[in-house]
Amino acid sequence: MSGPCRCRMVFTMEVIKISPRGYCYGVVDAINLAKVVAKDPKYPRPIYVLGMIVHNRHAVAELEEYGIVTLDGENRLELLDRIDAGTVIFTAHGVSPQVVAKAKAKGLTTVDATCPDVTRTHELVRDLASRGYQIIYVGKRGHPEPEGVIGEAPHHVHLVETLEDVERLEFDTDKLALTTQTTLSQWDTQAIIERCVERFPGIEVYNEICLATQQRQEAAATQAKEADVVLVVGDERSNNSNRLVQVVRELAGRPAYLVDSVESINPEWLRGARKVGVTSGSSTPTYITRAVIKYLEELDPEAVPS
Repeated sequence: MSGPCRCRMVFTMEVIKISPRGYCYGVVDAINLAKVVAKDPKYPRPIYVLGMIVHNRHAVAELEEYGIVTLDGENRLELLDRIDAGTVIFTAHGVSPQVVAKAKAKGLTTVDATCPDVTRTHELVRDLASRGYQIIYVGKRGHPEPEGVIGEAPHHVHLVETLEDVERLEFDTDKLALTTQTTLSQWDTQAIIERCVERFPGIEVYNEICLATQQRQEAAATQAKEADVVLVVGDERSNNSNRLVQVVRELAGRPAYLVDSVESINPEWLRGARKVGVTSGSSTPTYITRAVIKYLEELDPEAVPS
């Protein structure tokens, strides 16, 4: 008669794959366009991207394999000073008319990879400014998207990031409008929009948070509640990835951490966790997220430091 089995039962980590997640169509289009340009001999060499094509270092490294040079920096006009000839690709975040004009004045071949949602905001601002509106723009200082949008009508667009910024606004006209950066959280902008409406009754509100961003945030806010902890796969410079972390913490009430790759996962975050949620920013390559999911699925919870 055989004795009792002394085999150790191995439990696996349950991974909640929050969906939708990852690349949005604007990011896919921008990266694919850059690759097409790199393969087409009609575009003069060298080929540059004015800033990060999207805010993810892995996506940038992939384009480097195609011979594309990324010029990183906040001021697009100053970055153009580093280019004497060749082709310049404008990133998914968009650029100001001043950047476009300077590039053409230097004789550069230009390729526009701006996300269609961002382009729509540019068109909205141009239209409102042409009709004499003053525009409150809810955005993040230092981000390339507001830089490009504000450049459409610098004397008409007023960037606000906080409620304190709203309190400092003064206008001598009733022709007021409000719009938003596409990658912000709808919950981030809500209080600011409400305060603007209180201060300036009759202001026209155009909420430009893109559908892809909104869907990923809503999914994270609801599906993350089933997890013990959530990992958001994305670059630290990605605004939408950082916002996903914030949404999970504040709305789902779960601990959340931003990870660039498998290598940046801290095992202590997983202590005591049986269910781990995974989502990713709209600029995160799919293969990076898959690697994180695979790592978690193969991880024995008993091996996590207690």
